[in-house]
Amino acid sequence: QVQLVESGGGSVQAGGSLRLSCAASGSTFSRRAMGWFRQAPGKEREAVGSITSDGSDGPVLCTDSVNGRFTISKDKTKNTLYLQMNNLKPEDTAMYYCAAARTYVRPSCLDYDYGYWGQGTQVTVSS
Repeated sequence: QVQLVESGGGSVQAGGSLRLSCAASGSTFSRRAMGWFRQAPGKEREAVGSITSDGSDGPVLCTDSVNGRFTISKDKTKNTLYLQMNNLKPEDTAMYYCAAARTYVRPSCLDYDYGYWGQGTQVTVSS
């Protein structure tokens, strides 16, 4: 079992930055895929990016709209996953979720590869 707790969301103006954190606890010693997803109201959940839990593979970004603006990183010593978001746009407004795979050991943009999910943190970007 893996427990995930996100933090760092909030409201910012367009062009601003936020850093989301995802603290993992439980069975964190096994290598597994970890990822960030987001879901805007009325839209399907979208993969943002992924990295392995030991940081050795990835990160990969899953949507072109965040290229050059978002960065994923993993601090192994703290068992924490980060999503640095710069130059935020109103279309980035969504609930952001951290996820961890049960067994999949490569970065993945597919939500069915993930078995553990955090509760989400809201990001709101105003124009």
